[in-house]
Amino acid sequence: MKRTRHIPKQIIRKLKTVDQLLNQGQTVADACQVLEVPQPTYHRWRQLYGGMKAEEAKRFSQLEKENARLRGLLAEAELDKAMLKDLADGNF
Repeated sequence: MKRTRHIPKQIIRKLKTVDQLLNQGQTVADACQVLEVPQPTYHRWRQLYGGMKAEEAKRFSQLEKENARLRGLLAEAELDKAMLKDLADGNF
């Protein structure tokens, strides 16, 4: 299978398609084959984006990016603090 990255909007659209196929009586395996998505990926998407709408998923991804940025800033601040502590103690 070819690896592709899906944006949240595409994922939600595919999850809705799977729901329609499941309502028609197809199995999860058959629905995943139709969408060309492995079953573990489908289950991971269902766990992450289960009942979300496209706008909610977009906001979710923005929050994840912001969270990663803030963690980086915090790590940098902790390094600076440790460096200043070592300088103040004379351990340089």
